[in-house]
Amino acid sequence: MMTHLLEPDVVMNDSGQTVLEVRDLDVDIRTPKGTVRVVRGVGFTARRGQTLALLGESGCGKSMTAKAIAGLLDPVASVAGGHAFLDGKDLNTMSARERREVAGPGLGIVFQDALTALNPVYTIGTQLGEAFRIHRGASRKQAKAEAIDLMRRVGIPEPETRVNSYPHQFSGGMRQRILIAMAVALSPRLLIADEPTTALDVTVQAQIMQLLRKLRSEEDMAVVLITHDLSVVAEEADDVCVMYAGNVVEQGSVRTVFAEPTHPYTKGLLESVPGDSVRGQGLSSIPGSPPELNKIPAGCVYQDRCPLVAQICRDERPQLRPTGPRQRAACHFAERVGQETVSQTGVVSVEEENQ
Repeated sequence: MMTHLLEPDVVMNDSGQTVLEVRDLDVDIRTPKGTVRVVRGVGFTARRGQTLALLGESGCGKSMTAKAIAGLLDPVASVAGGHAFLDGKDLNTMSARERREVAGPGLGIVFQDALTALNPVYTIGTQLGEAFRIHRGASRKQAKAEAIDLMRRVGIPEPETRVNSYPHQFSGGMRQRILIAMAVALSPRLLIADEPTTALDVTVQAQIMQLLRKLRSEEDMAVVLITHDLSVVAEEADDVCVMYAGNVVEQGSVRTVFAEPTHPYTKGLLESVPGDSVRGQGLSSIPGSPPELNKIPAGCVYQDRCPLVAQICRDERPQLRPTGPRQRAACHFAERVGQETVSQTGVVSVEEENQ
């Protein structure tokens, strides 16, 4: 039983205004052995005041997708196709100057390693105030005042004093708060949070997620949350996009996907979460490991680990198709997966619940 993951009761909301729309995004990496496609045909929508989670194992393409949207790909990587529309403007066709103008007021990003993301030779006040000096022409004094206000807003104690401190003088949790403050300094329309609680203890993780939730509400931002933590997705996200080997394999509202997964990978992830386990009883896991990105098999990308694999899975790559209200999955046997989930857990479908 995994019903504890269904709280709180989050339902996809159609009323949210679209802020980010990603269509058929492809990303390639150049290697000594040739070009490798690490993100293939990814598409999703992020809405104002809501959180979309990109979920999957490490190496499935979540962070690469985020970097492509933000224009922060490493030199060996490049966008090979597709579009990323921010408020209707295609980020992938913007010049470097246009990208710089969007960064801050249009798009903010929180990296997973605060210590390496912050510059060790500049004070926190200087780094927080930079956005105000570049985008709003603020003086040094004005920028410092804005930095102090930002630090106070994200819960940094004694900001008037600590604004002159350096990154190494803060704890991991405080550095992460500072990164969040930098990302939301200019009230962006879209915030990308890439594993924002990595390497933090559980209590601090909860505080950081609570802060992100508070800022999302205050600024009415769209948030793209990158994570491999199912409990974080269940608690924080409205919609979820499950990725595997650089592909989207299932997407929809968190409530629907977690209650009735229609892809074997999503189902396997959910079953691997310890629930009402008995002491001494083995935990469920997904056998094997994701394929190397330069050795993606023809047909279904999940075929080597799937318990339902058949010849059609090896011959034909399934496309994302509707499997329920506002839910899609890339599986030839999606309906069978959904029926097995209902029979095993006794979860009532969203359609039945609304009748």
